[in-house]
Formats: sequence, C-alpha cells, structure tokens
Amino acid sequence: MKTESLIRILAGSFVLLGVALAHFVSPWGLLLVVFVGVNLIQSAFTGFCPAEMIFKKLGWGCEGEAACKR
Repeated sequence: MKTESLIRILAGSFVLLGVALAHFVSPWGLLLVVFVGVNLIQSAFTGFCPAEMIFKKLGWGCEGEAACKR
C-alpha cells in the first residue's frame, strides 16, 4: 500500500475518532479534527508530514506504484 493511502486512512480515522469523542464525550474532541485539518493543509504547502516520516521509519508503505508491486 502506498504511503499516501496510509496517511489518508490515518487522517480519516482520526477525524472519525474526533467526531465520536465530540458527540459522546466532550465537544473538545473537535480539537482533534481541527488538528488533523490544519496538519493536512500545512503538509500540502510545505511537503512536511510527520505521519509520513513515522511510516517510513516503521517500514510501512512505499513511494510509487512500481515500488508497491515488488
């Protein structure tokens, strides 16, 4: 699986978690959703993504489609 797909899964999971926390626990759970959104926006402008660095260190994901087929 490509690293980009893993990041999308992670971001989507955190958004769903934040919404669930806001609904069932406290409205402060929406801060998690805001954090994810801001992080996605800044990574689009800067190219810096902490999740991508963590996935690379764990050896998860691959860069391109050709690398994924190996």
